[in-house]
Amino acid sequence: MNKEYALGIELGSTRIKSVLIDSEANVIASGSHEWENVLVGGLWSYPLEAVEAGLRASYAALTADYKEKYGKNLTRIGAIGISAMMHGYLAFDKDEKLLVPFRTWRNTNAERASLELSELMQFHIPQRWSVSHYYQAVLDGESHVKDIAHLTTLAGYVHYRLTGKRVLGIGDASGMFPVYGEEYDREMLDKFNTLLSSHGIECRFEHLLPKILPAGAAAGELTAEGARFLDPTGALEAGCVLCPPEGDVGTGMIATDSVREGSANISAGTSAFLVVALKQPLSSYYKEIDVMASPTGGSVAMVHANNFTSEINAWANLFEEVVALGGGNISRAELFGALFSSARSGAADCGGLVGYNFLAGEPVVGAKHGTPLIARSPGGTLSLASFMKMQIYSALGALAIGCEIFKKENMTIDTVCGHGGFFKSGDVSQSAMSAALGAPVTVMQNAGEGGAWGIAVLALFSTVSEPKLDVFLDKVFANAKKVTVCADEQERADFALFLEQYKKGLAVQRLAAEVL
Repeated sequence: MNKEYALGIELGSTRIKSVLIDSEANVIASGSHEWENVLVGGLWSYPLEAVEAGLRASYAALTADYKEKYGKNLTRIGAIGISAMMHGYLAFDKDEKLLVPFRTWRNTNAERASLELSELMQFHIPQRWSVSHYYQAVLDGESHVKDIAHLTTLAGYVHYRLTGKRVLGIGDASGMFPVYGEEYDREMLDKFNTLLSSHGIECRFEHLLPKILPAGAAAGELTAEGARFLDPTGALEAGCVLCPPEGDVGTGMIATDSVREGSANISAGTSAFLVVALKQPLSSYYKEIDVMASPTGGSVAMVHANNFTSEINAWANLFEEVVALGGGNISRAELFGALFSSARSGAADCGGLVGYNFLAGEPVVGAKHGTPLIARSPGGTLSLASFMKMQIYSALGALAIGCEIFKKENMTIDTVCGHGGFFKSGDVSQSAMSAALGAPVTVMQNAGEGGAWGIAVLALFSTVSEPKLDVFLDKVFANAKKVTVCADEQERADFALFLEQYKKGLAVQRLAAEVL
C-alpha cells in the first residue's frame, strides 16, 4: 500500500537521488537527476531554479520507475525525508528573497572567519559551516548581512518548501553552528553574539537559525503547495509526514548502520568524509577534524576531504572519448570496472606518478586553492595500470593525512563501513581505502543508494513506535548482505610509499595553484 512507503531524496554534489522503500526498508523504486555546481562570482553555487528542476526530474524518474514496475501511478506516500550536502550558506530576507547565490560547502573563501571563530570558541569551526560563511560576509562588509531574516541549509530549504517549517535534524544543524545536547551551544552563541556586537551587529545569531529536531521527531506535513512543488502533475497527495531534514553525514551514518559509539563509516563520492561515533570527547580541537552530531545527538568526529572522485570521473570521460574515437562503445559501469581493475597490476610506486585531485581547495592539507596536478619522475614507467592506481591513491591522500590525528588521540578504528559511488567498482576501491585508513572496509548491498536510502530509513523511523533509532536499525540491517575487504601487506606498503611522496609534493601543488 502506498501509504506504507517512505520516500528519501538526497541532493548530492553531482546527483539528486530519490529512493522509495517499503515498510521493511527494501528499495522498490528509484530515480535520479544529474547536476553540477557552477561558479558564480568566483564562488561555487547551485541556482535555486536548478534545485527545483532537479528535484522534480528526480522524483519524476522515480514515479516512472514505479509505474513501469507495478503498473500504477504513485499517489500516496507515508513519509518523506530530505537530505542534502551539508553546510553552506543560504540567506533569506523577511520576504523569503534569497540575498546572495547559495554558497556551497566547496568554497574555501572563509579562512579568516574559520580561524577567528575556532580560536574564539576553542572548537574547530570549518570554512564549510554556515557560521563561517556568515561571519566571513560580516568581515567582508557585504551589504546583504543587515537584511538576513533567517539562514538554512539546502536540506532545510527544500524541507521548508514542502512543509512551511523551518527546522533541521540535529546532525545538519551541527554543521550550521556547534550544538550541545539537542540545542545550539549556548556558551558559544554568547561568545559569537558578543563578537558580532563588536562589528556593529546587534541581531542575536540564534534567531537566524532553524529549530533543531532529533531523529524520529515530527517535522511537519506535506502541504498542498509542497506536493505541487515536488510533483507539478498533481498526482502526489498532500498530508504525509516528514522527518527532520538531515545532512549527508547523518544519512551516511544511517545507511551504514554506524550510529552506535565506536562505529565508523566513510562516504565516498564527489567529496569524502570519514565519520567516527565517539566514545569519549577528543582531548583537544584540531583544524583537520570536525566534531558534529549524529542524528541521535551523539558526538562524531569527521575527517572531510573536499575533493574525491571528480578527477577520476574527468579522466574516465577522456578515456570514454578515446574508446569512441576508435569506434568502440562501452557503458559507464563497464568503463569504471575496467579502469579500477587495471589498477591491480599498477607498479608499487605507481610508475613514479604522484597526483593531486584538488578541483577546489583542500583545507585538511593546507591547500587554499584548487588546481589538479600530476607529476611523474623521469625514471617512472607510464602505464594505464599505474596511472589508475595513482588516481585512486590520490583521492585517498587527504583523508589519510587527516586520519593521522586519530592516532594521536589513541583512537582505533576496528572496521569502516563504506558507501557512495566510489564503492560501485568492486573490491579494488575497498582494498585501497583499507590501506589508507588502516582498517577493514565493509560495503553493504545498499552502498550505491547511499544517503537517499538513509534518509528514507529515517522517514520510515518517524512512522514507527520504536523510540530508539539503534534498535530500529538492528531490525533494518538484520539480514543485510555485506562484503568486507582488508588490504594485504603489499597494498599497505604501496600506499605508504605513495603517501610519503604525496606529502612531499604538496608544496608543489600549492605553488602551482598560485602560479596558474
